[in-house]
Amino acid sequence: MAIKHHSKIILEIGLDENRIPEKITWTATDAGIENEPAEAFLLSVWNDETKETLRLDLWTKEMKVFEMQFFVWQTIRSLAETYRKATGDDKMADTILDLADYMEEKLELKKGPQDR
Repeated sequence: MAIKHHSKIILEIGLDENRIPEKITWTATDAGIENEPAEAFLLSVWNDETKETLRLDLWTKEMKVFEMQFFVWQTIRSLAETYRKATGDDKMADTILDLADYMEEKLELKKGPQDR
């Protein structure tokens, strides 16, 4: 199948003198998003040649712990649905959601990501 269109997702990271992220913005050309601020991102890329996942996880030094907890919890919930859609394995997707439910309970995330 020939590639008919190219799309770009651009992450820009502003670092302090110690190379710690201070500012994160992202742009998605096809979605009409330009220089949208973000406090964190998790990027996973599958390398088919080496059969391993390459990861880049960054967050700004201003991100609060409870925000990171909420972010990771939402990401795990989303991964469960991605896994379900990609594999059709409802049983394992539900197991991943069980982990998210456990996190929600233990971290008291039902209240949302407001200040604590």
